[in-house]
Amino acid sequence: MTDARFLVVRLGSLGDIVHTFPAVAALRESFPSAKIVWLTHPRWVELVSSSQLATEIWPVNSRDFSQVRSVLRKIRTVSWTAAIDYQGLWKSASLPFLGGVSRRIGFSSATVREFGVPILYTDRVAVKAAHIADHNGELSLRAGASKPVSDFALHIDPQHDLRVRSQLSEKGIDRYIVLSPGGGWQSKCWPPERFGALCKKIRDDTGISCVVNYGPGEESLLAAVQRASGDANPIPYNADLRSLMALLRNALCIVGGDTGPLHLGVALGTRAIALFGPTDPARNGPYCPEPTVLRSSSAVTSYKRGDVADPSLLDISVHQVFDAVSRRLEQAA
Repeated sequence: MTDARFLVVRLGSLGDIVHTFPAVAALRESFPSAKIVWLTHPRWVELVSSSQLATEIWPVNSRDFSQVRSVLRKIRTVSWTAAIDYQGLWKSASLPFLGGVSRRIGFSSATVREFGVPILYTDRVAVKAAHIADHNGELSLRAGASKPVSDFALHIDPQHDLRVRSQLSEKGIDRYIVLSPGGGWQSKCWPPERFGALCKKIRDDTGISCVVNYGPGEESLLAAVQRASGDANPIPYNADLRSLMALLRNALCIVGGDTGPLHLGVALGTRAIALFGPTDPARNGPYCPEPTVLRSSSAVTSYKRGDVADPSLLDISVHQVFDAVSRRLEQAA
């Protein structure tokens, strides 16, 4: 099928796009000459581009009606082999439907979060795998891929890599560990005070500095980590996506919860310590051969959102996380 044309829909977010890459890589490997157009939110164009899996990337913000209309017009100009909605929401499923794509592949009602979405698909896939990346792979199989997932690589502009190295070198840092305390909703985040205590223990016991990655609106989270870190003085880091990728790729390891930067670090080949609570690591955990996941035996998978840490996360001690970091550092030596 040398003239295959696939419309891939995955609008966001960071971790979810990372978990879509293996499935699209399988599609690309199976159809090396195919046209693959990826619809994504403008915020994530650089991320999708770094995978080099898509022939074209069409940015679309579902809240910008003029942008949606423009993308729908472009969709209608192409005779598509199939559209694959890896997101499973009304806003993603409606794009190929309204764009007139004749074959639309998506998840069955047993998998999607929003009721009724599968009515917009012609092919509804009842997934059997555990991990969300493998769920996505089952959609690729339905589209004709020879296997569900394949390896992929994320490419970083050498200039971004050099800039981040220079920024850290100016602070006297060449070896570092990234801490990522944020995560969208606090109920799945290890407390910032424990991240601070971990930072201090890492500095005191190994001499290695920590870099705290934080996003917009997470300044108070950063401040709590800094207060608890004492004289360890972690380096705050809030930069563009390309710089974050360079930061993560060169780190000794990353420590974080079920959050985009952790999954991005894993995709870049960085060793990771994942701290899980109400979300299921079998479904949403690091997608790598030997993930290091810490989760209390008391944890209950609920996906319940809240503004305080799930009680099960409090069962994960600073010493437990430090021991896991130490093992990762030994592997890197």
